[in-house]
Amino acid sequence: MDDELDPDGDNVNSVLAQESSELLTILSGQSPAVIMSLYQMMPGGARWDINTNRTEHIKAMLEYFRLASAADCRNFLQSMCMLCENIPMHLESKLMSLAGYANTDVIHSPTAAPVPLRTTDVCENSNPTVTDVKSPSPPSDWQLSKRPRIDHWEQYIAAVAGLLQRRWERLSEPLVKEVQLENVWVSLRTVNRGRDRPDQTPGSADRGGRTPEPDVDYGSFESRVTLETFLQGCAGKVTVLVGQSGSGKTLLMSCLGQQWACGLGPIPSSYLFVLLEFRQLNLLSCPLSLSELLFRQYLPPGSDPKKQRAIVDYLLTNPEQICWVLDGYDEFHRKLTRQKKEQRELLDPEKPLPVADLISALLNRQLLPGCTVVVTCRARDVIDLEGLSDKVGQLLGWDCHEIKEYVHNFFVKGNSASGSLGVQAADLLLTTRHFLAMSSLPALCNICCICLEHLLGGRDTGEKVREKEEKRVQVAGGRGEEDSKGGNHAQTVHQGGRRRGSEDVTNGRTQLLATQAQIPSTLTQVYLTVIGAFLSRDPDKRGSNDMPKTPPQSTVYMLSQYRSELCELSQLAWKGLEEGKILFVEEDIPQNVLTFSIRTGLLSQMEIRREDGTPVNSYCFIHLTIQEFLAALRIMTSQDVSDTQLRKRFSLKTRWMTKSDQRTVFTDSLYLYVCGLASPHCTPALVQLARTSGGTGSQNWVQKRQALVLKLLKNLCHSNTLTGPKILELCHCVQESQDHQLAEQVVHTRPNLELRNIRLLPNDIDALAFVVNSVGDSGIGLDFGACSMELECLDDLPRCQYVHYLCFRSRKYGDKFAEKLSSILPKFTTLRKLEFCGASLTATGAASLASALQNCPDVTEINLSDNNLKDAGIEHIADVFTKLPGLVSVLLGRNNSSLKAVDYLIGKMSSCLNIEHIHADGMKEMTVTFSQNFDLNSHKSEPTISLLNQKWSTPEMQILAESLARCPALSVLDLSGGQWDVETLRTLTQFLPKFSVTKKIILQSPIQVSIVFSGGREKPADKRSKLLCLSCCGLQPADLEKVWRSLGTSPDLTLLDLSSNCLGNKGLRKLLEVLPRLSIIQEINARNNEISMEGVVMLAGALCSHNNLTQIHISDGGREQLTLKFCPDKSDDKQQLKMFRINNSSLLPNNMTTLCRRLVQCRSHLELDLSHSSLTDTAIENLLKVLPKMTSLRRLNVSHSITSTAEALMLLSCLTVSKRATSVELRPQTEAFLHFESVKAEHASCRLTHFDLKGDSLDRLLEILQQGPPLSDLDLSSNRLADEGVKRFLDSLPNLKITNYVILSNNDLTQQGLLEVASTLCTCGNVSGAEVSLAAEERCLIWFTQYDGCEKTLSIRESSLERGHLVRLAEIVSACPSLTKLEFKNNLLQSDSIEDFVKLLNSSERGISVSFEEGWIRSEEAVSLVCRCLELNGNIYTIRVHQTTLHLSLMKSTELTSVSLVDCAVEGHQLTSMTSIIQKCPLLTELDISHNSLGIEGAEFLCSVLPLLPNLKSLGIGSKEPCLTVVQKLSEALLQATAIQCLNLSGHVIDDTAAQIMTTVLPRLRLLDLSHCAWSAAGGLQLIKALGECVSLEGLCLDSLQLNEKSMMCLAQALKNIISIRSFKINKISTAPGQSGANGLLDLLTAMEGLTRMEEIELEGWRMADRGIEQLTRVLPVWTELRKVSLPKNLIGDESGDKLLEALNSCSHLEELHMATNSLGDLTAARMALVLPSLTRISVLDISDNSIGYEGSVSLSRAIMCMKNLTKIHLTSVGTPELCAVAASLTHCPLIQDVGLGWNNCEDKVAVELAKVIPFCQKLTRIDLESNNVSGVGAEALVRALKSCPALQLIRLWRNKVPPSEAHRLSLRDRRLNFSPT
Repeated sequence: MDDELDPDGDNVNSVLAQESSELLTILSGQSPAVIMSLYQMMPGGARWDINTNRTEHIKAMLEYFRLASAADCRNFLQSMCMLCENIPMHLESKLMSLAGYANTDVIHSPTAAPVPLRTTDVCENSNPTVTDVKSPSPPSDWQLSKRPRIDHWEQYIAAVAGLLQRRWERLSEPLVKEVQLENVWVSLRTVNRGRDRPDQTPGSADRGGRTPEPDVDYGSFESRVTLETFLQGCAGKVTVLVGQSGSGKTLLMSCLGQQWACGLGPIPSSYLFVLLEFRQLNLLSCPLSLSELLFRQYLPPGSDPKKQRAIVDYLLTNPEQICWVLDGYDEFHRKLTRQKKEQRELLDPEKPLPVADLISALLNRQLLPGCTVVVTCRARDVIDLEGLSDKVGQLLGWDCHEIKEYVHNFFVKGNSASGSLGVQAADLLLTTRHFLAMSSLPALCNICCICLEHLLGGRDTGEKVREKEEKRVQVAGGRGEEDSKGGNHAQTVHQGGRRRGSEDVTNGRTQLLATQAQIPSTLTQVYLTVIGAFLSRDPDKRGSNDMPKTPPQSTVYMLSQYRSELCELSQLAWKGLEEGKILFVEEDIPQNVLTFSIRTGLLSQMEIRREDGTPVNSYCFIHLTIQEFLAALRIMTSQDVSDTQLRKRFSLKTRWMTKSDQRTVFTDSLYLYVCGLASPHCTPALVQLARTSGGTGSQNWVQKRQALVLKLLKNLCHSNTLTGPKILELCHCVQESQDHQLAEQVVHTRPNLELRNIRLLPNDIDALAFVVNSVGDSGIGLDFGACSMELECLDDLPRCQYVHYLCFRSRKYGDKFAEKLSSILPKFTTLRKLEFCGASLTATGAASLASALQNCPDVTEINLSDNNLKDAGIEHIADVFTKLPGLVSVLLGRNNSSLKAVDYLIGKMSSCLNIEHIHADGMKEMTVTFSQNFDLNSHKSEPTISLLNQKWSTPEMQILAESLARCPALSVLDLSGGQWDVETLRTLTQFLPKFSVTKKIILQSPIQVSIVFSGGREKPADKRSKLLCLSCCGLQPADLEKVWRSLGTSPDLTLLDLSSNCLGNKGLRKLLEVLPRLSIIQEINARNNEISMEGVVMLAGALCSHNNLTQIHISDGGREQLTLKFCPDKSDDKQQLKMFRINNSSLLPNNMTTLCRRLVQCRSHLELDLSHSSLTDTAIENLLKVLPKMTSLRRLNVSHSITSTAEALMLLSCLTVSKRATSVELRPQTEAFLHFESVKAEHASCRLTHFDLKGDSLDRLLEILQQGPPLSDLDLSSNRLADEGVKRFLDSLPNLKITNYVILSNNDLTQQGLLEVASTLCTCGNVSGAEVSLAAEERCLIWFTQYDGCEKTLSIRESSLERGHLVRLAEIVSACPSLTKLEFKNNLLQSDSIEDFVKLLNSSERGISVSFEEGWIRSEEAVSLVCRCLELNGNIYTIRVHQTTLHLSLMKSTELTSVSLVDCAVEGHQLTSMTSIIQKCPLLTELDISHNSLGIEGAEFLCSVLPLLPNLKSLGIGSKEPCLTVVQKLSEALLQATAIQCLNLSGHVIDDTAAQIMTTVLPRLRLLDLSHCAWSAAGGLQLIKALGECVSLEGLCLDSLQLNEKSMMCLAQALKNIISIRSFKINKISTAPGQSGANGLLDLLTAMEGLTRMEEIELEGWRMADRGIEQLTRVLPVWTELRKVSLPKNLIGDESGDKLLEALNSCSHLEELHMATNSLGDLTAARMALVLPSLTRISVLDISDNSIGYEGSVSLSRAIMCMKNLTKIHLTSVGTPELCAVAASLTHCPLIQDVGLGWNNCEDKVAVELAKVIPFCQKLTRIDLESNNVSGVGAEALVRALKSCPALQLIRLWRNKVPPSEAHRLSLRDRRLNFSPT
């Protein structure tokens, strides 16, 4: 909008002339009624015929008013704005400003009136036609209010823009590098979207004028774009951005908001940008409307209700004009819901809804349909958004270049002495697998740099951490300002500021080698070193001279120095993990631990807001993994964490996500760290910490805990039910444990590791290598099925030794993958089998594989089936047959090949004489097999060829016949199933004399026809399998004698089929008698031979007596199956497992006895399978009688054979019958097993579920359990026990020997049963805890421990408790002194019930913690409940209300130390009732009333109680809206609280009194941010003067302040005293009205002369002109460490620019020079040619929006040739199209990444020159050529050049002279060419 337009002058006519073209387009789209109304404003206009020559009439109307008077023109413009739709906002605002809205000239009402901003404002309309319009009428109300509403809307947008810019300035201040959305990469993911989702993308005519993106689904995970590109076209859609913890989602969303505020980025500036964080939405417990969400939780527009109403009205009628950015769904405590299409009714936006329903309504389009929504979350949460999202993308991690750049910035920038340290750090990081894997996430990269700094000794311990400690914004693990899970794409300046103290790094290579030996070998050890690194930065404790220097020893030493602090901090981490909590308020953390954690950097501070908007400080660990690691330390060092809790937490995660997965904010790395801490390498560190946590005997206890972890891990190693993802996680755990024996167990259990449908990273390959390499020479197979993996993973794969089998199955694997695989295949020296099937391999990839296979001489099997090799690809593979002498088989089927490929294979038989068989079935199967041990001097069997089911033509048969004629001798040629005509057969017969076939040619189609040959030669018999099939021959027992005689004395049969004959039991006996003669038999099939139970018993005897008979399978009495299987004779191997399986049969009791007695004779391990059979009670009894004698039995399978409770209990009694039983698992009509050992079992496991255990059945069960062995666990779920049954069971519990747990869930419990369960805490000394829930999914667990006197817990949820129940529970608590934790959640308890319970509650010396969660515990009720509890029980020492939960901690003879009311809607006046309580608590150390509405009353309350609390260590306060009185009162209170050392007053209103008080506080500060503050002149002067006493300041930000001349003078004087400052940002300052501020600015520049440590200076928007630049040039030589100078918008002329460049010559460390939007010319460019070559570190140069000519461009090109470190150059709109020399000079910049040459009218020759440069700039990622004159010729050259630069990601060519069809064609050739405007 042009602010200089004069509505009273003639300007209105000229503007109409300027905009006539766009107005013509707009008017042409309006209704006839609107056009007619406008016509009538002209004399005679009513007579015009609007149906003919409409366009010409509109042109004439516009021309008339262009020449009319200014008043008439204004009337016309005003009427048009009121009547017309779809006018772009910028144009509408401009025209309305010109026309004004005070004019009340005639406006005619059209037939189709535009939609008003509020539907409630619409008056009844009789819809008159055009002919009804007779006389002028005054404008309607809505027409007159349209302009004000637009004004309110624009004002609100401007206010939001200011808010987002301030937010960004705060976040971006400490960043290491600039955030650019175009440099952030996103991988597109497939969207699972419901078909019922309507397309609500705004059309091109909608406001904003942007072309919507096509509504399509995205494909593979591997496709990637920049974040800026990804967000383009998101208008009207739901877009989801996925990223890991620490990937920078929050920071990027803030950057997106800042770009919108500046009119940049993918979100149109006309939209309203709303940025909300789910972590803040968690605090909203009360329902609220859409407007309340916007105005309370985002930005209030002011107190004027009309203004608010106008904004809401505009929003509701223009929903497409708003963009909602919802950040951090992974932290949301609630779950969003998806509505079906038929349920998606529009909701009332004024109706209050719970916040989850409100957000769900936005996503379901039930509110503001057509609005834009962007949601960020982690990958596991995307499943919640299925069917809601239109577009999903995942942030990609940093690559090696980005990591190296960050490390360089971290270590090197601004200090040449740190150069070698930075190089060493980068080399170490990039060559250390764990560091490199971590560093792909920005947050963890920052942590790695801190760790490397510690390892390299680049910083004296504890000394220089003060340099920028306060200024550094730590990467937040719990979503700080940067990201809830830590990190950002442009990380913060690391702790301690710039690098100093690294001068001692002199022997770089030697130190690097030494440090490499000290690098931790596991991820756990890395984190242990990280903790040590942070501890070493404690400024309050310097490392002593005798401190060990090697990191493992120094880490142990540091842990010993901070035992108690780390113990409490790990306890906090563990508590947060248990409660799903990552944000902590001050009362959660002991003051000394909080101070220590902030000081060392392990915790980071952030500001959150209450429900009323009041800010309060909270804290989180710097990354979620740090919290999880510290929790793991707690588990391994504290006896407070029981073995049961450890087991509960010890479970492998899977990477497959389902909707049923429990949502968690954590990364599920806890068990991984626990495994790592179980390594002996970590024992010394754990012992040091355990001394604090566990007292004496800590080493033995730690080793015992480590042994438990290894035992749990060992159990998982033996499990054969783990899926691929869990196998991979198991490998990681074993690697962390560094236990090679465990690694051996993993691979011995799994000879082939199968990994399916997961994304693999290099660290995954590394974990696989650790496990695989333990297998030794026995070899192992790796099977990758549909696993996404980067090509770099293949570089690491050869680390896996002893791999004999490699398999890759997925369409994701194509030619590039095969090419990369080919480069590593020769490194697998033990490889025998390669499969690359079901993939996307073509002939190109086959050629690569064939080349590599030549160097793999030991390969025996190749499977390339189901690809797209076609004939050429198969030929490539066939060419290597002769070079692989060990080949056994090659599979080439389903490759889209033809008979030409088969013919080529046949041709190979002449040169590859060991080909044994070529088999092709149609084109579906194609196999080549080879003979082994082939010797040219010996005879071998002739090869065979099978070409089945082929469709032959005469030419094809001619070609085949000619090839066969050249073949060596064949034994069989099989052409069965072929399709041919007479001519084709004639062709075949003509060639028969030329064939060399020794046996026969088979032509079965449809009947068998064989051509038999007599010219074969005899060969000795070989050892191949031989089959004798005598099926369906009617054989009688007597016939078998003839069969045996014909076989001879030593038959070499391997397979014998006698099925479907009439042998009977007699024949079976004859068969068994002949078994010793069948020495190499493998299988005998004797089914359907009328065998009776007598025969079955004979078979059982044979199984026992014949060592090589291993399996007998009988089904349906032998009718369906009767199979005998054999293996080589192992007469001495008693460990061999034999199986007798009888299924689908009915076993009579006597038959059971006979069978089992016969099986007693079996000396080998035996499995008896009776599944799917009918077992009577007597049969089971008989089985149990024989069972003790069956000492070889290892498993009894009765699956699907148990139908009744009685049968189950009879089988369960085996626990008493046989002491060898180890587990019993019984469930009706499903799988059921009993397992046995060879000796007496120590413990057994019992699971008896889904039966009816009542009465006698329960008694029998208890009798069995009491007589049986000790049980590790017992599951009695779903057995209909009810209260009575549960009580009977619990009564017997003391007599049962159970070590772990009992499950009683889903047994129809009531509250009475709940109380019985709770009573076990008193009656059973070894019960450690109980959990009960009576919700729909009933849950009941009882936990046990191995010793009495342990701490016990009780959790009761959703059980509808009444007062009587609580009384009984209080009695239980009183009777159980070891009960230390009691939790009530959602039990419908009222205040009086809770109070009665607290009154009755007695606490022991151990203490007890109690919590109540109920929805009504808020506001005044919460305060009242706190007061009543404190009055009723004097043993409470902490009490806290958080949201709707009351937490109590009680202990005998203690006083109250902590009171908290957090986020529970408390108002200030409600706190007065607590005054009397506070007065009685002088020992109170914590008081937190955060996230409430304090108001003046709250401030007065604080002021009144603070003097009464001399021991107060922690105070949490906040106010949603700044209030002058509150600030003043709080300032006075803060003055008394001398312990406070840090304040942030950014954006606050500070009156004079408060300012005076704050002057006393400021000198203590080291980091100060006063940006955007408001104060009076006098108050501001006081604060500025106080800055002079802040001698320790290292960073100062004064952006966007209004300073008068006196304040500037004081600031200049103050700056002289702050000599320690390193970063000074004072952008966009404004002077007081009526003052120029020029002299003050000069004084400030003069005062900076003494600031010799300056590294960054930002002076944007000063408009300093020549005088200011002159003064600046005097200061620049002093700043020898300067690395960044930013001077945009400073009116720098050409001569001043020349002087400035000359002054910069002394700044040898300069890396970034920003001088955009000035008036630089050729003279400055010439000076650049002289100066910039000496500034060798320059990496960024931005001189856009200046006036450089051709000569200047030539000079600039000479400078560029010498800038070897240049990575980014922006020359956008520099004033000349002649930039060929500049483009050519980029050849000399090997590191260049980003080139901007847009808006210069460059022609094809510049594009062609760039095309020549591209191959030499391999790091180039982006070229911007938008708005130039490049045609198809230049674009074609760029497309060709793109092939030589794979790193290049984007070439922008919007607004060039490339025709749309040509642009479409080129973009199809290479998607990196972007012709779109966004």
